[in-house]
Amino acid sequence: MKLGLSSYSLYQEIQAGKMTILDALQWSAENGAEHMEIVPFGFSLVDQPDVVDAIVNKAKEVGIELSNYSIGANFIQPSEEAYELEIARVMREVDIANALGVKLMRHDVASRPMEETSVTNYYTDLPRLIEACQRIADHASTYGITTSVENHGYYIQHSDRVQALVQGVNRENFRTTLDVGNFMCADENSVAAVKNNLPIASVIHLKDFYLRPANQFPGEGWFPTLSGNYLRGAIVGQGDIDMWEVISVIKKSGYDGYISIEFEGLEPCTFGSKAGLDNARRIWNAV
Repeated sequence: MKLGLSSYSLYQEIQAGKMTILDALQWSAENGAEHMEIVPFGFSLVDQPDVVDAIVNKAKEVGIELSNYSIGANFIQPSEEAYELEIARVMREVDIANALGVKLMRHDVASRPMEETSVTNYYTDLPRLIEACQRIADHASTYGITTSVENHGYYIQHSDRVQALVQGVNRENFRTTLDVGNFMCADENSVAAVKNNLPIASVIHLKDFYLRPANQFPGEGWFPTLSGNYLRGAIVGQGDIDMWEVISVIKKSGYDGYISIEFEGLEPCTFGSKAGLDNARRIWNAV
């Protein structure tokens, strides 16, 4: 197991102009991360080979691995032309992943408004989603890259929907980036969902949330789950997920890949990221 950080965890600092992605790599290496997942929020790598090279060189300089490249995508498009353009765009992002030297890449697959996230719509959309993921995975295979879908964005957040997509794509190099916290957005128990999807995981995100019931709106800083409960980002190990059991399940499964802290709480992101790294390592060693 290699414990590291998603650059998204430091988005507060990057967005505010207090850190560049190179500063984020430096900070992560100095604060116990063994790898960093590159998520281009607050910066772009498209048509910027100099920035890509700078990231690669900085990672070597500070002694931190680049593990995964994560981007957004949506293959539910209004026309065939738009669908093809989105596939082509993601393929170009695969080329960037290759330039970064990573062998893992997450791309989103689909998004719909919350009121359109029914399982009926999902199975109607599924064949086109499978086709897009197959074509992108086939392109990625020429580089030896494994692509993945994250349980993300309400529509493809349930563990069984992720499984259906991965099984439908049926490529050795298409798996899931398993976010232990995101299942809560679909009101799914994290421990049970992690058990369901561990066998198809290529990368794991440790994320924590505070949970409140639908009849107790907590105020600013909270967002709704699919069934109307409320979530707020928490430091890993401090929220309402049974993180000890989640990490125990992961460790006992024999998983030996990358694990990324993904912090999105209200605390200062440097504090939340460092505390999450420390908690995750402490719990891993204890279970």
